[in-house]
Amino acid sequence: MTGLAFWRRRRPVPPGGRRLLVPFTNGELDPVVLRAAIRISKVWDATLVPAYLIVTPLGFNLDSPMQAQVAQAVPLLEAVEHAGLRAGLPVDARIETGRSATHALQRLWEAERFDRIVVPAPTVRGHGFTPKELQWILMHAPYETMILRPDPELDEERRAAYSLEAVAG
Repeated sequence: MTGLAFWRRRRPVPPGGRRLLVPFTNGELDPVVLRAAIRISKVWDATLVPAYLIVTPLGFNLDSPMQAQVAQAVPLLEAVEHAGLRAGLPVDARIETGRSATHALQRLWEAERFDRIVVPAPTVRGHGFTPKELQWILMHAPYETMILRPDPELDEERRAAYSLEAVAG
């Protein structure tokens, strides 16, 4: 595995089964996107593969330990994993490094096979990939790609129902 592409498996992943990749970065995965990815995985009978992408500054080797970023990623991945497991899904989480979010995603694609990708678009709250990153993903993704953008008008009360804690718990 490349970089920090690792995570423990709590539930056996079916060999040769379908895999739905949900990449995210910057310490956030919009809970609305997570809920949608869980629903898609259930309908498609796929393993949910959340992947936290860490941007490694040029002054560091790509495989340098990025302790602060990993410390931020692990609780998020655990919450996503918990939400997926509660929904009855196999979950196979990842952390990957790169010089940019798209570079980390490219490294992940080179190391593993996926069947579909659910990519969070930017929201008013700042979650998701930038338009430039989304364009790159659409042009280079070797898999079927879905971009999800939560309703920008979603009020705080409804958003609270979608919070990561509510999804996980």
